[in-house]
Amino acid sequence: MKRTTLSLIAVATALAAVTGFATLTTQDGPAAPVAKAPTRLPVERAGLACPAPSTSEVAETLYTSYTPAGTAAAAAAGGSTKAEQPTARLLPAASGANRGGSGGGKKSKAPKAPATVTAPGKPVTAEANGPAAPALTGSATGTLAPGWTVQQTTVVTAGGARGLLGLTCGAPDTDFWFPAASTAKERQDYVHLTNPDDTAAVADIELYGPEGVLKSQFTEGIPVPPRSTVPVLLSTLTGEAAQRDVTVHVTTRSGRVGAAIAAADDKLGSDWLAAAADPAPSAVLPGIPADATSVRLVAFVPGDDDADLKIQLATPTGTIVPAGAGGGTLHVKSGMTASLDLPSLTRGQTGSLLLTPSDPKKPTPVVAALQVVRGKEDGTEIAFVPATAPISARATVADNRAKASTLALTATGSDAQVKVTASAGATAGTPASKTVTVKAGTTATLTDLVPGGVKGGYALTVEPVSGGKVYASRMLALPEDGVQMFTVQPLTDDRGTVEVPTARQDLQVLGD
Repeated sequence: MKRTTLSLIAVATALAAVTGFATLTTQDGPAAPVAKAPTRLPVERAGLACPAPSTSEVAETLYTSYTPAGTAAAAAAGGSTKAEQPTARLLPAASGANRGGSGGGKKSKAPKAPATVTAPGKPVTAEANGPAAPALTGSATGTLAPGWTVQQTTVVTAGGARGLLGLTCGAPDTDFWFPAASTAKERQDYVHLTNPDDTAAVADIELYGPEGVLKSQFTEGIPVPPRSTVPVLLSTLTGEAAQRDVTVHVTTRSGRVGAAIAAADDKLGSDWLAAAADPAPSAVLPGIPADATSVRLVAFVPGDDDADLKIQLATPTGTIVPAGAGGGTLHVKSGMTASLDLPSLTRGQTGSLLLTPSDPKKPTPVVAALQVVRGKEDGTEIAFVPATAPISARATVADNRAKASTLALTATGSDAQVKVTASAGATAGTPASKTVTVKAGTTATLTDLVPGGVKGGYALTVEPVSGGKVYASRMLALPEDGVQMFTVQPLTDDRGTVEVPTARQDLQVLGD
């Protein structure tokens, strides 16, 4: 997933291939010099899609848009030939067909200013309240493109969708996996398909329950018009019995979309379910809250072989096999969704779940996510922690609040050092940074890194410095009237740079 097509790479690769061929076949004249190793340059364009935030009359949504500092000079030095002014803006997407639900309601207040970033290093915010706040699509160019991120945070204080819903707006793609979705009667799960491009997209949705694929005649060939969004209620896609745990697979036949699932539970609350990391033999699900009252693991095997997974918890002091975790293993049948309740998992300490093959000689790719609950009785709230990939160069999460954000960092394999930077605030504040050492097999938390004199939300940027792989997530907790409202966002690498092969023109090709 997260594949980017770069014509520059294709051209450079083809040129390198032609040059190499000429060197081998030219009998006279000097041999062409060996091509230099590929270099990494900042990207010059990035795109994001934000789904429609809510249909609630009392929804209050805040968008926070941010480009990390530190890449502007590198981007300028990268040799961009574009003369236009760099931009990073969001624009409303049209509302497409709403399958299985009503998106109506009174007119809402669209963003006054569509969170347009003007310079790296400073967050920009915009509000959009009410039930008809639109989906947004956006793009960033030039020095504002490397690492551009947008956080969409919605507070709903009443009704069936009550909760704090947080989502890092995603890059458009062609393939998404969503374990931990549901078609249960108490759940209203909508998959939102947002097309940011000028051409139409066609998407397919597959649902997999505990017994395998759920049959449906409505999941293939769903049209998503240009620059529009289409919400699809999962329970309307199949006539089979309601399933508590479902894995959703979204692919496109043509075009690309942004995809996310809005999940609302009548009793527990609501939040966004972001796509899980690509199928892999091992998975890390980082940042389970210390006070979680319920944790449920959902896993799926997309291949032909079953998977036997070892379950471990990376705590602040080391890796353990959690009590009550089914003996520390989970068997997942091919093409079927498996689940496991993990009672009293964290025991007062933030942790991260580690899934690895029980037999290292039989690695089977899986996808996984956690459903997490905080609070009890009428004060519960729900969130999701999908498996995430390690941060290779840099990752950023926007819309952090003083005394409300917890950054969880998990290292696997060996100790790791990371640099964490808190940006300036949206209104005021001085950036601050800190280097954190994370011991192998542990989860470290950071709650006190805030900009000096901060006013408004700020961004947190994580950059690996040395050591092993690092996985991260951010919990934002905003209690409301006794309800433990919270949301968890995994940090994914921002792909702010791209590897560009170096090619040398060989005119001997023309002479032959």
